[in-house]
Amino acid sequence: MSDDEMKTPDAQIKEIEEGRKPGFGAKIRAHFRRFWWLHLIFFVCSTLIIVLCLIYVAFPHISQNGIDDSTLEIQSLTLSDPTPESFHLEQTSIVGNDNNYHPRLDAFNVSLSVDGPEIKPYAYVELPAIHATTKATSYVNQTVKITDLDAFMSYNNITLNNEEVKVAIRGRTALHEMKFPTTTVNYNKIVTLKGLNNFHGFNVTSFEIKLEAEPDGTNMIGTVSIPNLSVMTLTFGNVTFNNYVQGDFIGTSLLNDLVLRPGNNTIPMRSIVNQTLVIEKIVSDFKDGLLPIDIVGNSSVYNGKHLPYFEKALQSSEQHITLNVGEKLAALGLKIPPT
Repeated sequence: MSDDEMKTPDAQIKEIEEGRKPGFGAKIRAHFRRFWWLHLIFFVCSTLIIVLCLIYVAFPHISQNGIDDSTLEIQSLTLSDPTPESFHLEQTSIVGNDNNYHPRLDAFNVSLSVDGPEIKPYAYVELPAIHATTKATSYVNQTVKITDLDAFMSYNNITLNNEEVKVAIRGRTALHEMKFPTTTVNYNKIVTLKGLNNFHGFNVTSFEIKLEAEPDGTNMIGTVSIPNLSVMTLTFGNVTFNNYVQGDFIGTSLLNDLVLRPGNNTIPMRSIVNQTLVIEKIVSDFKDGLLPIDIVGNSSVYNGKHLPYFEKALQSSEQHITLNVGEKLAALGLKIPPT
């Protein structure tokens, strides 16, 4: 051990004051003996700055990343009790969270819009508070006001005529995690839903011609099949279709109280048909009795009120079927074409 190391700190300080030069270790020990309080203050301030940065800078950033990384899957969506200005929405969704922390989100309002460069919300929905575990269920059950009719028409047109529709869900809410201060996060999700694909697979599975019309004018009844590969249940009300052969109007068909559910839908159909024109078409152009019919949506009425957002979508949809009308007429004793 050197002579400098054996000296007391006071002796070392005295040597410095008297001009003698102690060793490097002695200088360091003397410095910390005199200025320990300054280093303590520096340590406390540095620690406080790091902790505050973690809480007020890093934690909000980590929280936002966690929200961005989460997933949202809509398992079922039911639109019922529609009016021209509103509808009732029941929706069950699964929120996925693969992070190690599981925060709680307050209830908050979100806008609904078709995903695209222009954000035009057609409605606002309140999402309930949720504990974001690995898989958490979110349930919505509320009446929703339509805030932009044109935007909602666009949404329904895409939903009805395409295989899928992308819905943008946007909002802000408070996030709580353990003892950290509450932070605000943006919730921006794009959800892809299967659409109705222009009623692909639509078919008249059975029909019967009535030579004597019923009191309401119905002279053909039948059954239609409409597949629905989506998770949506949609209440259309009373839906009418216009029927054409070679561009000529031959009558209308009614699907009463139409509620389209996921899966295959079998629905009664009532039609008012210009039988004279139909027979003329068969005699002149379709002697085999197989009549090609073009079906175009016309109206959607619920509780006596027209639903323009459904009507516009239906009017843009066209189905093509072939009915063996000659066979049905022959069963009634009418052989067409005549021999």
